[in-house]
Amino acid sequence: MSAVIEFDNVSKRFLLQHERHTTIRERLFGVFRPRTPRDEFWALRNVSFTVARGESFGLIGHNGAGKSTALKLMTRILEPTSGQVRLRGRVAALLELGSGFHPELSGRDNVFLYGSLMGLSRREMAARLDAIVAFAGMEDFLDLPVKHYSSGMYTRLAFAVATAVDPDILITDEVLAVGDEAFQRKCMDRILRFRHAGKTIIFVSHALDTVRTLCDRAVWLDRGVVRAIGASGEVIDAYLADVNQREHASSAQMDAPGIDPTRRFGSGEVEIIGVELLDAQGGGGAIARTGAPVTFRIRYRAHQTVPQPVFGLAIHHESGTLLAGPNTLFAGLDIPAVRGEGRVDMHVAALPLLAGRYLLSAAVYDKTMLFPYDHHDRIYHFAVHNEGGSERFGACVLGSRWSWHEE
Repeated sequence: MSAVIEFDNVSKRFLLQHERHTTIRERLFGVFRPRTPRDEFWALRNVSFTVARGESFGLIGHNGAGKSTALKLMTRILEPTSGQVRLRGRVAALLELGSGFHPELSGRDNVFLYGSLMGLSRREMAARLDAIVAFAGMEDFLDLPVKHYSSGMYTRLAFAVATAVDPDILITDEVLAVGDEAFQRKCMDRILRFRHAGKTIIFVSHALDTVRTLCDRAVWLDRGVVRAIGASGEVIDAYLADVNQREHASSAQMDAPGIDPTRRFGSGEVEIIGVELLDAQGGGGAIARTGAPVTFRIRYRAHQTVPQPVFGLAIHHESGTLLAGPNTLFAGLDIPAVRGEGRVDMHVAALPLLAGRYLLSAAVYDKTMLFPYDHHDRIYHFAVHNEGGSERFGACVLGSRWSWHEE
């Protein structure tokens, strides 16, 4: 297949000027003063890759890796400092909010303006207008200036227009994350239709499972340099391995220094003095693995004899969803009384959580579970890595078994 996008040893440099003139006087006299040195920031360095016609291609990497700069070079918003960027075909781009539409014009006027920039006549855009408005759900707001649109309204109309002009290349950034869940599904369905129609798609997202599913190949950018390029699954696995290594280096313990007093409450007769996450060998840390045995340990100090306490944990996904809330009472563990220091362990034979970041609460209550002695609300953080499991989407493993029978 012929290449429709080529990056040939592309570098992009920005100059950072630290001296700022805030008044007319400062600006006037600044003309005659010696220039202060400016720092160089290289957003991309010697980046080379090609995208074939009809290919879905992903860009992944940390924030600040150079992904958005690469997209702006593709759309000619920026020009490279060195190297060459070649494009063949009509490009429709959805980058950051605020680009592409004129804020003073109405949504209707912007539809026709966008079409003219893409080389379509007013008659051709008028024939597409009803479908654009229906997809975006903007019937009541089409004649309102877009400067009064919410971010979600802007995104819906921008996506509807960009995909209605029949581009050869569709470029999407994280802007799709602004829309609500229902609209994101509509967008993904349309992107998949573009893919099946043989269009070229450039996709940037931190949703790696989506990149893995949608893209044929991907490039991993790290501080402006290509770290890996190839099949999307292989590149994502390499990227995640690097992320996991960094997390291991920076998250030796699941501690909570400087506990926020607004997230801790209780009468204090029993005090939680520590929470640990232990692997099968008893090693501590803040990282667990899907399907591996793990122990959650609560360390406590009872300042007096307290009969029949109930210890519990709560696990939240970082999005805020409560996933589990086990405690010793429901598990049938009878603790007659506590005094002094001790520990309570919850053993999980095979952790059912999928890859992601999670928040952990720990608490100790009286036997009625109405009176808190000490409650730490979502204070502890831990991460879960999933290395090649049979389930990858969502937050937990169902442990399901599939079968197939031909009638």
